[in-house]
Amino acid sequence: MKTAVSIIVNDRRCETEVPTTMLLVDFLREVAGSKGTVVGCDTGQCGCCTVHVDGDAVKSCTMLTAQADGASILTIEGLASADGMHPMQRAFHEHHALQCGYCTAGIVMNAVDIVTKHHELDERTIRRLIEGNLCRCTGYSNIVDAILEAAREAKRGA
Repeated sequence: MKTAVSIIVNDRRCETEVPTTMLLVDFLREVAGSKGTVVGCDTGQCGCCTVHVDGDAVKSCTMLTAQADGASILTIEGLASADGMHPMQRAFHEHHALQCGYCTAGIVMNAVDIVTKHHELDERTIRRLIEGNLCRCTGYSNIVDAILEAAREAKRGA
């Protein structure tokens, strides 16, 4: 069985029919071409597939595509601007907050959501808020440092 969906992905409208059981992560990768949204665990535990749905961080392996009908989705590919990297991407680069890179897109998307919604951030708070994103390489210290820097930059720009 199929259902029609109309979803805006990174400012580009995608109108198509998809199987009613298609996960949003699969739609983003296979239909919308957002390969930066990766499949990690398929159970919502690793956070690799995190995207923004109507401004909120969502693990896209826990949502059906049909549930996103009419939504606006931002993936890692849509985060940068014509001027260059998003401040969070830049902070991750400057703090070497990635190694293999598999989890990076999901953590960056969650981190942007965190900085947008929490104005008073410290190391302990960030560590608690990124618990849903698993990284097997970095040990998290550089990730936390990058998020703290991006939060400071966001405060200066506000």
